Amino acid sequence: MLFTLCAGAALLAWLAVLVAPWQPHRTRERLEADSAAPRDLSDVTVLIPARDEAPVIARTLAALRLQGEGLEVVVVDDQSTDGTREICAALAAETSSALAVTVVVGSALPSGWAGKLWALEQGLARVRRPLTLLLDADIELAACTVPALRRRAEEHVAVLVSVLAELHCESLVEKLLTPAFVLFFKLLYPFALANDARRRTAAAAGGCMLVRTDDLRSLGGFASIRGALIDDCSLAAALKRAGGTTWLGLSHSVHSLRAYGFRDFWRMVSRSAFTQLGYSPPLLLAASAAMAITLLGPPVVLVVASLGHGAAQGAVGAVALSALAWLAMTAAYWPVIRFYHLRALWATTLPAAGVLFLAMTWGSAFAYWRGTKATWKNRTYASTP
Repeated sequence: MLFTLCAGAALLAWLAVLVAPWQPHRTRERLEADSAAPRDLSDVTVLIPARDEAPVIARTLAALRLQGEGLEVVVVDDQSTDGTREICAALAAETSSALAVTVVVGSALPSGWAGKLWALEQGLARVRRPLTLLLDADIELAACTVPALRRRAEEHVAVLVSVLAELHCESLVEKLLTPAFVLFFKLLYPFALANDARRRTAAAAGGCMLVRTDDLRSLGGFASIRGALIDDCSLAAALKRAGGTTWLGLSHSVHSLRAYGFRDFWRMVSRSAFTQLGYSPPLLLAASAAMAITLLGPPVVLVVASLGHGAAQGAVGAVALSALAWLAMTAAYWPVIRFYHLRALWATTLPAAGVLFLAMTWGSAFAYWRGTKATWKNRTYASTP
């Protein structure tokens, strides 16, 4: 009976995902480079916070030269120690380049600020144009992507347009965890709801965000969210509360240059997992139970019920329900797997990825209880004053 209930609950949950009107598992919200869009970018400033980004920053800046005419870039060197500032300064000094690059030397991090937001706040003081593109230092844009972002903002009358970058997905660890990370993000923040001005759901992808400068400043700049660890969604929520419309989608034209090993995934997820749950132990237990039932339940019940009492009527029912639940889970995972051009077999691996993400979530909670809210870019944020 317990197996049957568990399998039935998982099946209902995945069927709900598949039939939900907003289709959170699908990849319908897309934005790609647009060579037909106007390429006069004299109204756009690209703002890049950079802390120890020497391996990737040159490629990021080189890609910006292919976007259009009149684009300017402000790079805030956030006290790098690996030569990031020197690389940016050398590129800024190239008189043959059509890209105007300014390098701002960042000051020490004040108390109460997240590092990235403090760097962005310092860069915002240099912005004089109506549109600001907030771009991570490891994001490479295909040619004519910035014009496409601006056109999407005009079409949707949006104060914020953001794109979840196509993450690195080549190693076995990346193939197991990258699509799962994207799916979980989409389930947590359904893009269709976030893009609906009538809904309270608010989300953005911090790697690539085009925002109207005046609307950003009307919030008080980045000071309004100065301590936020999930800064992109916090910014989207603040803009949406102020009456603005936001748009979020996926793209093959926005690439992350950073490769991720298992430790990198652990640091990335554990940095914000418990924050997402509001540091609440009851929510942590509820989320863990939901993940255990919906992600781990189907394969566990299928194996245990099949091996234990396969001939019993109840066991047969549990096996059937768990098989259907795993099939529904695989169907929900398939659009993201296809987006990353992976073989269909990878769509069956979501339970394995779920185990690891659940462990990362608990790792985030244990770190918080030990006194560390998050660790990122060689900075540690304490969970107590």
